[in-house]
Parts: sequence; structure tokens; C-alpha cells
Amino acid sequence: MKILTGSQIKEADQYTIKNEPIDSIALMERASNAIAQWVCENIDKTISLLFLVGKGNNGGDGLAVARILFHAGYDCLVCMLTDKEDELSEECRYNLERLPKYVRFDSPSLRRFSIVRFSDLEPDAIIIDALLGSGVKGDLREPLSEIIDQVNGLPNKVISVDLPSGMKTEFGNAGQSIIKAGVTLTLEFPKLAMLLPEAGEYCGDIKILPIGLSKDFIDKAITEYHYITNDLIKGIVRKRDKFAHKGIYGHALLICGSRGMSGAAVLCAGAALRSGCGLVTVHLPQLERFSLQAIYPSAMTSLDNDDCFSELPENLDNYSAIGIGCGLGKAPRTIKTFELLLKSSTKPMVIDADALNILADNYELRQFVPEGSILTPHPGELKRLVGEWKDEQEKILLVRELAANLKSVIIVKGAHTMVCLPGGNCYFNSTGNSGMAKGGSGDVLTGYVTGLLARGYNNWQAAILGVYIHGLAGDRASVRYGLEAMNSKDLIDELTLDIK
Repeated sequence: MKILTGSQIKEADQYTIKNEPIDSIALMERASNAIAQWVCENIDKTISLLFLVGKGNNGGDGLAVARILFHAGYDCLVCMLTDKEDELSEECRYNLERLPKYVRFDSPSLRRFSIVRFSDLEPDAIIIDALLGSGVKGDLREPLSEIIDQVNGLPNKVISVDLPSGMKTEFGNAGQSIIKAGVTLTLEFPKLAMLLPEAGEYCGDIKILPIGLSKDFIDKAITEYHYITNDLIKGIVRKRDKFAHKGIYGHALLICGSRGMSGAAVLCAGAALRSGCGLVTVHLPQLERFSLQAIYPSAMTSLDNDDCFSELPENLDNYSAIGIGCGLGKAPRTIKTFELLLKSSTKPMVIDADALNILADNYELRQFVPEGSILTPHPGELKRLVGEWKDEQEKILLVRELAANLKSVIIVKGAHTMVCLPGGNCYFNSTGNSGMAKGGSGDVLTGYVTGLLARGYNNWQAAILGVYIHGLAGDRASVRYGLEAMNSKDLIDELTLDIK
């Protein structure tokens, strides 16, 4: 799914209005029906709804939704930012006129809707945020920032229409006054800002509601940002041949572990064995092999006589892809052997953890990273690789430069993990949860992506497929164990390419 900018979405609206054809009021009604349908499917009618409505088209959406839900049997109250109808957009004014009188406060001015009235809300009442849309520029004026602060101080659940009020669609959200939503019902596309750590936390759960914008416009729209969806994954997944054998599905080599760090090798190997590749070999210190062999007898071993990575595995050309870094350590002999590996093999690598830190500390080694590789830094490792950034826009620019220079894919791990391709396109993941923020989750990802690379997927396919299935495994594990109790080993048991 493409992620369009705020200005492109406005163009998509206008193109749809002109070419469907459909008038703007009818298109707003279509969007409002989609929002109202979600509410009907997810919110009980015994819960009262308070609509905070602005002056623009986002407010028009809010008014239309309030009308639809009122007729559906919900207790709806509307409070508007202004009582001056000449300040409203045409669509907002039209929907205000259609609003049943029983839905409106006697005094519709939010300027007189004091904190006392907010505090009088029932604890289970839900606030529908339709104050501001995608046209936010600069800092907010009063009373908007004060209203947002008041709403954020309430215990009530908030549902935002399209995006939380105060949020800009792309960049520049640091320090902004933004409503903190529990759910954001975003129309047609996720907005880039929702997927970035600068303000993404304000969105809560993101629900994408299609509203039928022109497919022709969307297909032709140019963007460097994309959202990983189930449909994209279906187009990547390969089928297995009935008469295939293990020799045609690739051989993954994992160089993992050091003294006391065999767990990283175990997690990495377990994930690789779920990837569909034919063979998995783990190179690790010989004294650390016992847990691996006991838990995953399907994995073969290549043993290092030292207590860290100090010897190259034999016959490197026999392997289809190499994963390195999990639990590796940064002993001087490990650094030298990693350098030797980079200079000895042209096979694509998945480079993680301490291998990334070695690259960060030894800039001259970057020239030897095989083209078509995948780097998997978390934010701390990324800073060591590219330096500090002042905002999310600069961070993405630095990641793009790194991907282009190395001719490799960069996976920036985190909520909505970003996969950056050498050509500059960035894909944001739609799966995963905060329960995955635990030690070992990255080792599982490295093993799984290495296995996919060995299996025959190219680097961008392995990266996109890997982060999606890894996140999906986390979502399944959270259902079984809960966000707090789940751990990285649970992810391995849920790694499956059963895509529906």
C-alpha cells in the first residue's frame, strides 16, 4: 500500500470528485459511513459519544458521523470549536445544518466548554476527535492547544478521525500539541507521521478505512513510502515444488554466539529452521554447542576452537547466505575474523548486533559488505552507524544514504519497523507489538531473514517478508501469552507463512 503525503491525499480527493464523478459532500458521506460502521461494529450503544468538532472538513466528517450514529441509536453530543457558521468550510456547514437538534449542546462554542464540563463526562464516555485534519501547519493557537491538553488529561478513551488533532501528516511533530488517541480511524492510507516514533505513539491502534478514492490516481501517484500489507506479502511468498529436495532450497550459515552467549545462536537457528530453507549450519564456539544440539538437532554445526568467533567456517562457497552478529562479541580476534569473512565471501549477508557495532567502529570495513546484503540495526546501533539526527526526516535521509552506499537493504527495527531499499523506497511494517521489545527478538529476526535469503528470496523480498512474518508471530504470541509474558522463544513457534 502506498503512503501518500497530505497534499497528495487532497489531490486524490479532487481527482476522485472530478473523475468518478462524485461531489465533495457525497465523498464526505462515504467516509463518514465507513467511520460510523467501524463504531457500530466496535462500540456498544450504551456508551455515550462526545464529538469535538472543528471548522474544516475533518469537522464535517465528525458532524456527519454524529448524525449517522444518532440515527443508529447512539447517545451523541456535539461540541464545536466555533459558533460562527461563516468560519466553517462548506462541507462542515452543510453537515451542521443536517445535524438533529437533539445532538447539539445548547451552547455550541468550545471556548465555553470548560474543564469542569470535561470533568463531568462519564468515565466510560468516548470522545470522538474531529477537531483538526491534515492541514495543520505551525504551532496551534489557543484555545486548541488548551483543549488538547484538557482532553489528554482525561481518563476517557479517544477515537481520532483520520489522524489525531494537532498532528502533521509527515514530519515536524516534535513538541507539538497532539491529542493522544486510543484508536485512529485513518482514511484510505496511513499517514507517514503515524509510523514514526516522533509522534506515532499518539495514534494508538491504527485502523485503515477504505473510502473508495480513485484507484487510477493512486496507481499513478509517485511516493517513496509504502505500508506492508497482506496483499504485498501474498505476492512475495513462493510455493514449494512437489518433487523438490533440500538441496535446491539453499543453505544458511549463521555465525553466532560467544562464551556465555549460546542463547543468541539457539534463537537465531530456531528461526532459520522455520524459514523454509533446505539446510542450516551454525558456526559457534565448540563449548557452546550443547544447548543448540539439544534444542534444534536439525541444525548442523561448524565449531570454533576458541570461545569466540576466531576461525572461518570451511567451504564458504557452499552456503547461499550468511547471518552474522547475534551474541558475537567484539573481541579483537573476532574483529579480525569478521574482516577476513567480508574479504573472503561475496555471498549476501544479514549483519546484526555486534557485527554492526564492528562496522560502526571500523569504517574501512564497509567497502567489503557484499552487495545485496541486509543490515538490521535497532536505533542505538543505527546511531553508531550513521551518527545523530535532529529529527525523523534527517534519520530517514541518513538511512537512505547508507542503503545506497552499501547497495544493501537496511532494516531499522522498532514499532512499524522500516525497511529501506538501496533505491530509496521505504516500507513500514504493519505487524508486531510492544511485547516484542525483549531480548532475543532481534536474534529471531536475523535467523529468519537469513533463512529466507538462503531460500532464494532476494534481499528486499527477504527483508519485507521477514519483518512482516516476524511481527505477525509476535501478534500471535501476544494472543497466547499476553504482551508482558511473551518472550523471544515464543516467536519461533509462531513463525509460519500461512498467509490468508
